[in-house]
Amino acid sequence: MFEKVLIANRGEIALRVIRACKELGLKTVAVYSEADADSLHVHLADEAICIGPAPASASYLRSDRILAAAEISNVDAIHPGYGFLSENAQFADQCHSCHITFIGPSPQTIELMGNKASAKAVAQKAKVPVTPGSEGVVESEAEGVKIAQKIGFPVLLKAVSGGGGKGMRLVHTPAAFMKEFGVARAEAEKNFGNGALYIEKCIESPRHIEFQILADSKGNVVHLGERDCSIQRRYQKLVEEAPSTFLTSSLRQKMGKAAVRLARACQYENAGTIEFLVDAHGNFYFMEMNTRIQVEHGVTEEITGIDLVQWQLRIARGETLNFSQKDVRFSGHAIECRINAEDFTRNFAPQPGEISLYYAPGGPGIRIDSHVYGGYRIPQYYDSMIGKVIAIGKNRGEAIRRMNQALSGYIVRGVATTIHYQRAIMQDPIFCNGQVDTGFIEAFSQRLPSDPAEKAL
Repeated sequence: MFEKVLIANRGEIALRVIRACKELGLKTVAVYSEADADSLHVHLADEAICIGPAPASASYLRSDRILAAAEISNVDAIHPGYGFLSENAQFADQCHSCHITFIGPSPQTIELMGNKASAKAVAQKAKVPVTPGSEGVVESEAEGVKIAQKIGFPVLLKAVSGGGGKGMRLVHTPAAFMKEFGVARAEAEKNFGNGALYIEKCIESPRHIEFQILADSKGNVVHLGERDCSIQRRYQKLVEEAPSTFLTSSLRQKMGKAAVRLARACQYENAGTIEFLVDAHGNFYFMEMNTRIQVEHGVTEEITGIDLVQWQLRIARGETLNFSQKDVRFSGHAIECRINAEDFTRNFAPQPGEISLYYAPGGPGIRIDSHVYGGYRIPQYYDSMIGKVIAIGKNRGEAIRRMNQALSGYIVRGVATTIHYQRAIMQDPIFCNGQVDTGFIEAFSQRLPSDPAEKAL
């Protein structure tokens, strides 16, 4: 039963965790880099400790500095948020060795499900459908070409320790495979310290649908429904919504049961997400498991009324889930737009700099999760997301209308953002009809007017 939590993260997720801790009566400690000295999480936590220079490699990715801060501030738990060290099994193990509760699954589960090859093996054992591909790591280009020819092109080369599209290449021919194998391996080594690759059959025009699960230490596991994350650019999600317009009640039930089986098979504890690809015929295939809270967790919170971050804390304190699968109810529709400080007219170039004016919209059915404010300077060192807008309605149409209204009144001056781009998506007839898949953005960009900002206004 811990009483004081260090948040090993920054930005909006740090604020989200602080809020959940305060609601449960827990003390909080923020850590920050020199670039984040004026960040809101530093001011809103009960204590704050600087852990190093601006680059993440010298601060937020330094487990030794985070653990030193934990010792100095005498915390008894660490919440890793998402990104940075949140899925680092070694860090979770170090926390346990220091008798500090790591708010997440066990190091063994993180390692098992963080490796794409071993995660796939667990899924197969749990009788969860997996995408056809290599049995494990592919050692050479020649071996890979043989496997690709056997399962049929196109295929995806994927990093075993990957995520966010890093170390991933779509390959259509044997010649392209020979070229891309070395590039993907080098990228994987650079980003994850592990250049191992495996191969999966490319499911063409799929939907990317993930299921949220919660599991306690007593073996109780529930799913909280799905989020449709098909709208993405370069494997980075832009828009998420729940429920999916594609899933029938029977398919939802089938996929939810598969997600629960997989969570049980890897002895999961805490909040996690199981991601699937779903083809046009309703066939679904396990893709990966995220052993942490997701950026888009708020979408699920809004249609279930269940506070996921609070339950992360409560499960880590040893509490048992006080509801079962039959108690989970879904109400309405929720859509999230990620707002990034990027110039979409210049190939989404990041836009660090000072926000001269900031006004966040409100009103019924609107939730804003953001860490920025007027006068805040966006650092160049971290992810460009500056906020998330979540619109909630009785149905999808109302959620879209509310999102349009919110985006039209969202003011960020001083830096370019994706607000107008997101509003153009909300007004796109194909999106409005729910006819989306992972290729949506590529086709949408071709339909986009020459001046999408003017169109959105």
